Amino acid sequence: MTRYDISRSELAELLEGEPSYRIGQVWEGLHGQHREPSELTNIPKALRSTIEELLPAALTPVREVTSDNGKTIKQLWQLGDGYLLESVLMHYRDRSTVCVSSQAGCAMACSFCATGQIGFDRHLTVGEIVEQVVRSAQNSKDKRLSNVVFMGMGEPLANFDNVWSAVERIHRDLGISARKITVSTVGVIPGIERLTHQALPVSLAVSLHSANDETRNQLAPVNRTYPLRKLFEALQSYKRSKNRRISLEWAMMAGVNDTELAGRELAEFARPLNAHVNLIPLNPTPGYENPGTDQESIVWFQQILESFGVNATVRANRGTDIDAACGQLRAEHRVKVTKRRKP
Repeated sequence: MTRYDISRSELAELLEGEPSYRIGQVWEGLHGQHREPSELTNIPKALRSTIEELLPAALTPVREVTSDNGKTIKQLWQLGDGYLLESVLMHYRDRSTVCVSSQAGCAMACSFCATGQIGFDRHLTVGEIVEQVVRSAQNSKDKRLSNVVFMGMGEPLANFDNVWSAVERIHRDLGISARKITVSTVGVIPGIERLTHQALPVSLAVSLHSANDETRNQLAPVNRTYPLRKLFEALQSYKRSKNRRISLEWAMMAGVNDTELAGRELAEFARPLNAHVNLIPLNPTPGYENPGTDQESIVWFQQILESFGVNATVRANRGTDIDAACGQLRAEHRVKVTKRRKP
C-alpha cells in the first residue's frame, strides 16, 4: 500500500491506538498541505518515522527537464514495479496546471501520439495518480496549483474506476475545484456514459482530430468500435445532463484534417453540441511522419470554423522542445530502469 492509495479509514486502522485528531493531522498534512511525512512537525517524530516506513511514496523521480524559462517542467517517474510515466507541470501568469497520466503507456494506438506508439503497460492506481498532483503542488512553490488535466499518458476513461476515485480525492482532499479538473478521452463511449452520471461537474475534452469516420479510423483506431455517430449521441447526452461546455481537441495535420472540407465536417459535428474547438499545432513524434499544419494555415482553418459558427482557439504549445507537449509523452526507456524486487 503506497501513501496515497490508502483511504482515511484505512489510515485509522493502520495507526490504531492513535487519537482521531491525530489521524486528521496526518491526513490533512499529506493531502491538504502536500507535506512529506518527515515534515509533519505537529505529530511525534516516532509517528512520522512509522508513516514513512508503512506508507512509502509510489513515485520515484528519475529525471526532470524544464522549458519556457522554467515555466514548463516535465517529470519522469518510476513506479514500484519498474514501469515509467510522465507528468507535466505548467506555470502561467494566473494559475499552475498539472497534466497527469492515468496509465503507463496507452492501448488506444493513435497514429500521431507518442504514447500510443509505445503501447500499453498497465493502469495506474488511485494513489499513483493522486501523487502526481501532490508532487506538482510541492513543486509549484509560491504558485498555487489550481488546475488538473487528465491529458498525459493513457486513456483516462479506460481506467475509469481509478481515475474517478482520484478525481474525488483531488477535489475533496487536495481542495481543487471540480470545474478546474478536465478529463480527456479519445472517445470511449462507455466511459462518457459513466461520466454523465457522476456528481462532480468536471470538464470533458474529446480528442477528435477528424469528423470523418474513414480518416478518424486511421488516426484513432478506437473509432472503429465507437464511430462518430455514436460518439455524437453520447456527447449530446452528456451535454443535456451536465450543461457543461465540451471541448474538442484537433491536432492540425497538413493535408489530413486542415482542409475546408475537414472544417465543414468538424463544424457539423461541433455546432449542435455548442462545443469549443481547440486547434493544436501537431507536435513531432518519432513514429508519425506527416508534417503539422503551418501557423498561417491554422489561422485560416480557425477562420473557416468561425464562419460556420463554431468557436475555436489556437492552443499555444508548451514544452515542445522537451517532448512535453500534447501527444509527445512517451516515458522513453533511454533511462536504465531496475525493477524493484517484491518484499
